[in-house]
Amino acid sequence: MTTAFDELVELVGNRKLPPVHLWNPSNVGEIDISIDENGKWYHDGGEIKRIEMVKLFSTILTRERNDYFLITPVEKLKISVAEAPFLAVDMDYEGEGESRRIVFRTNVDDHVLVDKDHPISIKYRGTEPRPHLLVRNNLHALIARSVFYRLVNDVGEQQGKELVVRSAGAMFSLGRIDEDEAQPG
Repeated sequence: MTTAFDELVELVGNRKLPPVHLWNPSNVGEIDISIDENGKWYHDGGEIKRIEMVKLFSTILTRERNDYFLITPVEKLKISVAEAPFLAVDMDYEGEGESRRIVFRTNVDDHVLVDKDHPISIKYRGTEPRPHLLVRNNLHALIARSVFYRLVNDVGEQQGKELVVRSAGAMFSLGRIDEDEAQPG
């Protein structure tokens, strides 16, 4: 019996994107497009409000080292990204322990199954932990704070002094647990 969650996981695997990794345009430049910490896209200082345009741009986004580009077969334009180009705005999960599967949805409606190829990692800005999810091709999504709290609350488990989650047979650390905070009252 196929569940709605199984259908969602199948959609994840069937999404076709432009072959940006094959494109090597000779026309390289910059464009005044930026993505802020909340995954909002801007052009010439004004927010791009047409979500279909943002979704289209997101399919031709690529990253080289710490630089981000919109790329086509004839042009490659550098853009500015504050932290991560995507924001994970929702999640769903099914199963328990080793058989659990977690799927995140981004602000551009990408669905990502957390697995060994799409890990959750914690990066730091100073001492502030910033949870990220690898979406594709070295492009990450910052996991929205409310979604991260749901992840921790719904599927986080303590393993020794670490908080971890499991998905698709892989385990991911969400950080160390402070002994003082783990004690009741």
